[in-house]
Amino acid sequence: MAQISSNNGFKQCSSSHLEPTRTNDVDKEEALQMEAEALAKLQKDRQVTDNQPGFELSSSTRQKAQVYNKQDYDLMVFPESDTQKRVVDIDVEKLTQAELEKLLLDDSFETRKTPVMPVTPVLSPSFSAQLYLRPPVQRGQWPTGLSGPSTYTLPSIYQSTYSSKQTAFQNGFNPRMPTFPSTEPLYLSLPGQSSYFSYPLTPATPFYPQGSLPTCRPVVSPDMAKLFDKIASTSAFLKNGKARTDLEIANSKATISNLQVSPKSEDISKFDWLDLDPLSKPKVDNVEVLDYEEEKNVPGLLAEDPWDAVLLEERSLASCHLERKVNGKSLSGAVVTRSQSLNIRTTQLTKVQGQIAQKDPNGTSSLPTGSSLLQEIEVQNEEVAAFCQSITKLKTNFPHTDHCTNPGYLLSPVTVQRNICGENTSVKVSIEIEGFQLPVTFTCDVSSTVEIIIMQALCWVHDDLNEVDVGSYVLKVCGQEEVLQNNHCLGSHEHIQNCRKWDTEIKLQLLTLGAMCQNLARTAEDDETPVDLNKYLHQIEKPYKEVMTRHPIEELLDSYHNQVDLALRIENQHRAVDQVIRAVRKICSALDGVETPAITESVKKLKRAVNLPRSKSADVTSGKGETSKSSIGGSLNPENPVQVSIDQLTAAIYDLLRLHGNSGRSPMDCAQSNKNIKEAWTTAEQLQFTIFAAHGISSNWVSTYEKYYLICSLSHNGKDLFKPIQSKKVGTYKNFFYLIKWDELIIFPIQISQLPLESLLHLTLFGILNQSSGSSPDSNKQRKGPEVLGKVSLPLFDFKRFLTCGTKLLYLWTSSHITPIPGTISKKGYVMERIVLQVDFPSPTFDIIYTTPQVDRSIVQDHNLETLENDIKGKLLDILHKDSSLGLSKEDKAFLWEKRYYCLKHPNCLPKILASAPNWKWVNLAKIYSLLQQWPPLHPLTALELLDSKFADQEVRSQAVTWIEAISDDELTDLLPQFVQALKYEIYLNSSLVRFLLSRALENIQIAHSLYWLLKDALHDAQFGARYEHVLGALLSVGGKGLREELLKQTKLVQLLGGVAEKVKQASGSARQVVLQRSMERVQSFFLRNKCRLPLNPSLVAKELNIKSCSFFSSNAVPLKVTMVNADPMGEEINVMFKVGEDLRQDMLALQMIKIMDKIWLKEGLDLRMVIFKCLSTGRDRGMVELVPASDTLRKIQVEYGVTGSFKDKPLAEWLRKYNPSEEEYEKASENFIYSCAGCCVATYVLGICDRHNDNIMLRSTGHMFHIDFGKFLGHAQMFGSFKRDRAPFVLTSDMAYVINGGEKPTIRFQLFVDLCCQAYNLIRKQTNLFLNLLSLMIPSGLPELTNIQDLKYVRDALQPQTTDAEATIFFTRLIESSLGSIATKFNFFIHNLAQLRFSGLPSNDEPILSFSPKTYSFRQDGRIKEVSVFTYHKKYNPDKHYVYVVRILREGQLEPSFVFRTFDEFQELHNKLSIIFPLWKLPGFPNRMVLGRTHIKDVAAKRKIELNSYLQSLMSASMDVAECDLVCTFFHPLLRDEKAEGIARSADVCPFSPTPGQIGGSVKLSVSYRNGTLFIMVMHIKDLVTEDGADPNPYVKTYLLPDPHKTSKRKTKISRKTRNPTFNEMLVYNGYSKETLRQRELQLSVLSAESLRENFFLGGITLPLKDFNLSKETVKWYQLTAATYL
Repeated sequence: MAQISSNNGFKQCSSSHLEPTRTNDVDKEEALQMEAEALAKLQKDRQVTDNQPGFELSSSTRQKAQVYNKQDYDLMVFPESDTQKRVVDIDVEKLTQAELEKLLLDDSFETRKTPVMPVTPVLSPSFSAQLYLRPPVQRGQWPTGLSGPSTYTLPSIYQSTYSSKQTAFQNGFNPRMPTFPSTEPLYLSLPGQSSYFSYPLTPATPFYPQGSLPTCRPVVSPDMAKLFDKIASTSAFLKNGKARTDLEIANSKATISNLQVSPKSEDISKFDWLDLDPLSKPKVDNVEVLDYEEEKNVPGLLAEDPWDAVLLEERSLASCHLERKVNGKSLSGAVVTRSQSLNIRTTQLTKVQGQIAQKDPNGTSSLPTGSSLLQEIEVQNEEVAAFCQSITKLKTNFPHTDHCTNPGYLLSPVTVQRNICGENTSVKVSIEIEGFQLPVTFTCDVSSTVEIIIMQALCWVHDDLNEVDVGSYVLKVCGQEEVLQNNHCLGSHEHIQNCRKWDTEIKLQLLTLGAMCQNLARTAEDDETPVDLNKYLHQIEKPYKEVMTRHPIEELLDSYHNQVDLALRIENQHRAVDQVIRAVRKICSALDGVETPAITESVKKLKRAVNLPRSKSADVTSGKGETSKSSIGGSLNPENPVQVSIDQLTAAIYDLLRLHGNSGRSPMDCAQSNKNIKEAWTTAEQLQFTIFAAHGISSNWVSTYEKYYLICSLSHNGKDLFKPIQSKKVGTYKNFFYLIKWDELIIFPIQISQLPLESLLHLTLFGILNQSSGSSPDSNKQRKGPEVLGKVSLPLFDFKRFLTCGTKLLYLWTSSHITPIPGTISKKGYVMERIVLQVDFPSPTFDIIYTTPQVDRSIVQDHNLETLENDIKGKLLDILHKDSSLGLSKEDKAFLWEKRYYCLKHPNCLPKILASAPNWKWVNLAKIYSLLQQWPPLHPLTALELLDSKFADQEVRSQAVTWIEAISDDELTDLLPQFVQALKYEIYLNSSLVRFLLSRALENIQIAHSLYWLLKDALHDAQFGARYEHVLGALLSVGGKGLREELLKQTKLVQLLGGVAEKVKQASGSARQVVLQRSMERVQSFFLRNKCRLPLNPSLVAKELNIKSCSFFSSNAVPLKVTMVNADPMGEEINVMFKVGEDLRQDMLALQMIKIMDKIWLKEGLDLRMVIFKCLSTGRDRGMVELVPASDTLRKIQVEYGVTGSFKDKPLAEWLRKYNPSEEEYEKASENFIYSCAGCCVATYVLGICDRHNDNIMLRSTGHMFHIDFGKFLGHAQMFGSFKRDRAPFVLTSDMAYVINGGEKPTIRFQLFVDLCCQAYNLIRKQTNLFLNLLSLMIPSGLPELTNIQDLKYVRDALQPQTTDAEATIFFTRLIESSLGSIATKFNFFIHNLAQLRFSGLPSNDEPILSFSPKTYSFRQDGRIKEVSVFTYHKKYNPDKHYVYVVRILREGQLEPSFVFRTFDEFQELHNKLSIIFPLWKLPGFPNRMVLGRTHIKDVAAKRKIELNSYLQSLMSASMDVAECDLVCTFFHPLLRDEKAEGIARSADVCPFSPTPGQIGGSVKLSVSYRNGTLFIMVMHIKDLVTEDGADPNPYVKTYLLPDPHKTSKRKTKISRKTRNPTFNEMLVYNGYSKETLRQRELQLSVLSAESLRENFFLGGITLPLKDFNLSKETVKWYQLTAATYL
């Protein structure tokens, strides 16, 4: 058996059955003599060899390897027995160890079947027996001779651990130089009858096909597999399996002579490939043996797994066409075989799939479910292997025996709440205890720890608690599979808070830990299971189109070689060559449609060659042991051009296989070279690479796009390092497949020394639309600009910090443009396809590595901020107090970086300082790292900013994760979406952040559950989906079998519900209920097999559906209402909504932000009683939403009072009264409404939540208001034509104010509402940076309204971070006034009410259609109108001055006209409602409402009278359906006020009366503060004002600073209309007063009522000496009003 051992760690074996020429065995002395003779002859022949054309095998740099004199040696093993035995006659199980070893050393112990070799690194002996690779090229026997040079490099599969040379690399991998460099050449020996020939090998590119490597049918029976398992433990195997020092490739030239082969190459011992007894072979005459020197065993090179030493076989391409016959007979021969067991990396011995291709009885290959064919058997790339090792190590830190990190059940979330010991802190608790028929009920304090509650409950069971281990008991929530945390207080648990919020009974269950369901806990088996990233992913639905082929690669190669043999044998070669080319096309298609130039050229040559006349083959000298010698040129047979072309084609195919296998990996051949290492910071070369082509282009693109180009950009910290470079614009080419070919050199004028370690190369593909084509993906849009087709990124330095080199195949994912068949919906909904970008990086003569600069940790710099000059100190503090680094100028950043060591006492400013670093080049890193290691720890929420795109540096991100580790599990669960998105900013897979998330997932089931769904949803990301797949695979692998099975059940449930929702949505309206009921039966069958936790909340376990209660909603998306039966008999039914066709990720983000706001308020003691419901996106455009019980939309409530219910004030209050009939219940519900409404106003304003209408605002019967449906946020308002429908800052309508005030008039309850809003707003403002960071981290998530940093501008502006709390209070008060006074919100509500009734016609006569009319009228009742005109206008006061227009109406059959009085706004309402019912072209134009200057003046009224008259004339002369519709009739119908209008107008002419002093009452709330030479008087509220006549006043406040003889200090607030409890929140400012001056002044404040028909009258006042105030701080206080004199 001849063996090839190359320095890449793979031994190639080629054997033939030796019995025909067998004489006798070679003994030990004879073999040693043979090797000595061989060495002598070799040295003699070498002089001749060096002068002849050699077998040239060159690397990408075409460097020739050096020749070393030192010879290799081998371990020689001699046989002891010649006994013939067969494996089938042996009972392996009964053999002793000694008997087995003796058996294996018997050279006759063999079977006569073709030897096979494992193609994949094996995990176990039994596994390795099932996977084999057929030799790639040779199909029959060894050829009779070699002639002519060959330029093919022998492929290899495994790499050695060490090498003495550094070579060119493609993915940056380069191991360290060994201390024992081997300098020996390795010789390939082939069997021959005469002379032994040898030639050295050069390093070859590893042969890693991307997905599926070829597999053959196993020839090993189960009995043989058992035998192989025992082989691995024998001493003989261990002795011969020792790893050897790797051999260095020596020379690239050699002479190959006198080659003879056996015709029965398949008759080889089955155990030859095991190499247990390599020298028990027959002695062969005329064979030279290489001399060798014995080397010492090198420690540390033993194979960790005995099967690592199993030798693999691969046919040399050089042997593909070496077969010749001499006198019609094949020559045979044999050689002495030599053992060269090599050490193979254990990291490469991991099988990614975790599954193997099985053979069915018919012999066909069946693939594992859900796996791509090209991923059938995959050797892991080294980065993934290192990640696996890291996760394996991480897993060992969490043994299943640790109950703290492996409880097996969920813990109830905890929210820290300040002032928990305030009022109403006692709660009633009901605890179920085993053995008690009735629950134990008692009252306890919410501040009591859960452990104390357990002790109280145990008092009912045990007399002596000293004998009880309280820690072994838990309190489980009834109806949920979660337990309270014993060391936390009862009231801090979210479940208890919700019970108090909904005023429901707190039901708990006392259990021992043993009785608690712990089916999610990890087991000992889980601890022993190895980490496998892909083993469990086959059950996860992939969002991208997997590349599938009909046949495995092995079958395609087999077919190719069959066609080649046929083409070389038959006379008519044309058809055979066509079949060869088709076989090549199939191979290229299986390899992602990649077709290299070498294949293209070889196919062309083959087509030309088949048309040439065939020449006669050269004669071969006959005679035993002799072959003809010919020059080894371009072919083994230069006289046959077809054979020459096929040689080149075969070489090109294997080059493609090698290239495909190396894509995305660290080719080990790079690590085998002797190249020198050069540090990146010393490298002056510019960055350059060649964009060759994009492969796998769909035919759909060809018809859609005319040209394509790439934008190449280089970025770091999320910013371009240099101006992006655009490639040339090219079209598509067609060879086998369509491709885009650039073949363009791109040079970035930036030195490699200037590149940071985390530099990213981005390649974005653009397509220019074919203007003449109508098959555009969106034919309706204007085809002007190019379309982005996809983007791919590549780190310039790999995870081992080596610069990328060599050819790369980069996968660019793009969404499919194929339009689905009308009326159908794709099951996956959204499929991604990939194309392959081929990019060639230079392979320099040295390896470039990025080394981290050393930081001197002994140097500590500490500068005191107080030592700076005042102006510099002030400037620095101003910069530090800015909310974020977004607003810093270049000057600010330079100044901050210069003074960075003065900021150590302000740790939260670190992100600003790092963002201000001048650059992140190597020369500056030492300064940055020095600062980082001295910096005090950051708060976890502050450190979160360091995970953003602005900070790519690995050291910075690693330090940030270290600080973030202090975060609690519940806080981490809330922020998980941001952490998952931050993974995109990690340069490498094995990052601190990934390890942190997985470790916390191992500790907490809730985190693991949430992380699973977030990662699963992130698989849809075109650019980072592969990374998320690895992390998801790691999570499933380490989480344990119980959790894994539960998650897969949830996934199945979601798939089933998605299918039901799709069917219901596609069904017609009448058939939907039937389709729903029928489809739900399939979901019910799922529940019959198993219970399932809810994806929304893993604490809820469902056991079956309540199909009768399942229904659907009538909105556009037709979401399902799914009702499930709780598996816990003490739990209530579970109701959720399932949606398809809507992206719920934006809803998830909005609800997450609201939940974080609520937690901030609770921590500060402000409970706004927010309704926080859960929402989960379970895939693209589908998801699940929690349904809040006992709640209705405002529209449903309002339309109970008619279609114009939105214009009425009482509907909400009366609805609440219906569900809360007692006065106490109603007051509680009103209070809930005030608090929750305040929270909603602040949250919706800060987040810019738009498209607010009464269908997405809901009210619970307990009074809690909340918002749903967050499709528009960050200020992206819904448009109505060219106008924003959301004109008010937030929704606050008069019917809401009616509930808040407790009636129509403003009360002090509204002041409470305003104070709550302002307090909540100011608390959120303090966390501006947190919200900006959280939203910034979500930018790469792909949300349509959060795409770049500019989208955050709305939130930053809304939070007013640079203003004071007082200024912010004034600002938000004005927003409240603006929202409350907005008619646009009511009108928007009305539109939705009308839209819901659109298909059922106009309202009946009993329902009002105009806000000022109680009913709807028609012309059949009132009579048709003959004439109508605007007669005149009157000035009115009610309470403000305004004008009404007198409309003169003459009806048919009436002699005298009638008059009605209408305001301009009422005319406007008429027109707006007409425009809803009728198209605008049927209606006349309405006068412009906008007026420059004052509105309510006589000139404006006169002008509008003319315009309105013209409008009426045009309206009445319009079409009959418009002029005589009920809307117009109702508008002109006389109202009660029209009859009284004349009298009211006359009363306005009565002379005004003077104010008379009477009873004074009420209080005023003031805020007095002083800063920067300015006195600030903030008038907040006034309550309980008293008037003489009992009418509501129009109060305002006037102040003076006395003494003030000239009245220059007069300040006034605005007027608040018709209220005894006005809210002002206005700031009155006095500038230029020193504290000394103010101490001598008094503040005089007067409250007056503004009257239009008489003089303003005094309501009360107060005089405050300013010397009584501490002006150093703010004073907020209520002051009683008195009858003081006023100016």
